[in-house]
Amino acid sequence: MTPHVETLKRTHRKLDEEIRIEQKGAAPDRARVDRLKKRKLAVKDRLHRLVDLYEQGKI
Repeated sequence: MTPHVETLKRTHRKLDEEIRIEQKGAAPDRARVDRLKKRKLAVKDRLHRLVDLYEQGKI
């Protein structure tokens, strides 16, 4: 895989951890959780597009 794919994977894991930590808090900030989830989904979408391109031999 490309270094960019690895970076996206790390970012996705980091966002997942941030979401988990925020949700475990005494008073989770729902707006922050929603923002983190949107960012995580955007990263996941980019990751899947890159992997698809890689598997098709386009990158």
